[in-house]
This record gives sequence, C-alpha cells and structure tokens, in this order.
Amino acid sequence: MPEPVLGPDSMVKPDVPKGVLTTFTWDQSKIFPDTKRQVSVYTPANHDPKKETAVMVFQDGHSYLNLTGEFRVTTVLDNLIHAKEIPPLIAIFIDPGHKGDTKPESPWRNNNRSFEYDTLSPDYAQFLLEEILPEVSKTLRLKLTTDPEQRAICGASSGGICAWTVAWQRPDAFRKVVSSIGSFTNIRGGDAYPGMIRKTENKPIRAFFQEGINDLDNQHGSWPLGNMQMQAALKFKNYDHQFVWGHGTHNGKHAGAIFPDALRWLWRE
Repeated sequence: MPEPVLGPDSMVKPDVPKGVLTTFTWDQSKIFPDTKRQVSVYTPANHDPKKETAVMVFQDGHSYLNLTGEFRVTTVLDNLIHAKEIPPLIAIFIDPGHKGDTKPESPWRNNNRSFEYDTLSPDYAQFLLEEILPEVSKTLRLKLTTDPEQRAICGASSGGICAWTVAWQRPDAFRKVVSSIGSFTNIRGGDAYPGMIRKTENKPIRAFFQEGINDLDNQHGSWPLGNMQMQAALKFKNYDHQFVWGHGTHNGKHAGAIFPDALRWLWRE
C-alpha cells in the first residue's frame, strides 16, 4: 500500500494569515504534584481576546506542533479557519508531566505519561478544567468557552484513550473527541471501555477515530482489536462517531493525512 500523504490543507499557503503560538511551563499542579510540562497555546490570526472562543486540547502537544511533521496542526488550523470550514478556535498543546530534575531525551519519555493518560479516572479532566484552562485564560487573557459543545480534545495512542476518557468522565465539559491509534487495551484497564459503553446510558459525545490494521499487538492487547470493539460498541449504542481505517502501524502518518477531514467532520454543524 502507498504511504499516506499530506494534502494542501496541511501546507502553508502564502495568502493565509498565521495564528500565534505562546509557550509556557506548568509546574504548579496539585492534581499531578511534582510534575513539570510544556504547554503551548495557539490563537487564530486576528483573534479578539474579548470574544468567547471554542477550545481544542491536544495531548502529547509537542507531536502536533512540528511544522514539517505528521500533523502540522497549526498550519491546518490556519487554513481551515481562514476558509471558514471550522470555527475560530484556541488550541492548547499539552505535554505529559515529568517528575524529577533530569529531563528525558524526548517528551514521549516523560515519566508521568501513562499514569495521566491511560488511567480511567476523572483526574486528567479535572487537571484540564481546574488548572490548565484557567491558567491559559489568566496568563494570555483569553476568553475560553465553557460550552461543552465547543470544547474538543485530541490525542494519539495513550493520548487517544485519554481524550476519550476526558469526554466520558466529563461530558458536561468536553463533547468532541479525536483519537488516533488509540490505546484501548489493558495498559491500565482501557480494554473495558467497549463493555462500559454498551451498558451505560448514552453520553452526548461526538468522536472521530483513526486506526491502522497493522497497529500494535503486545502484552497489553491488540490495538486493532481494541478499536474494533470500540467501533462495534459505539455503533450498537448509536453514538455520533466515525472510524477511518488504514493499513499503517503505530504512527501518525495516516492520522495526519486525514486530520483536516477529521476536523471538518468533528466541527460540522
């Protein structure tokens, strides 16, 4: 199979104004004490800070910010917002927390990542709602929406199941989800979600999923099988959802190629 390729919506267009990216370190967490992490905030071009604005949160934020990488999210946002294909939104890119003074060679190695992302609890949602969103509002003087229909959350791998967990735990706060190569396996009990979905009253969540048929199969479980079970459960319960399957392994190539379409689907009226 040919490799997925990025389309024009993922490329810089000279006539499209660029948003602004602001980065800070967050080391004051009470929910995940003794952790440090980088947080970057994208505001659209010509943004009015007094206007209440939609929000989209990205886990493993560093992986979405590479301007020559697999996702190129800020470029995609510039293009789709300019074309009025999605609403103007503020994007918050959050790295997982790390404990200790020794900085790992990559944010992927931050030692609190699995605890924060793979745990099926309300803690990470609480972290966003009580710490990160208020800090972004205060520090950058932005008016972030409190409308759950205008809040989205996105992640890949363990960040993907984390995105689902936030909406599952707090649908009063987040109702839009994007998961790619999501870890719906038994790292910390995530393989239980399909059964939970089937047996729980529907929650007002809209979710887009990407997965590759050649994704991981290891001691935690099968990533394709876990996502198939999620797809079947969401279909059984008539959730507003979409699954897009590719032939890839555990990377962001396919998810990045379809990311503009994922955003269009997620933010449709």
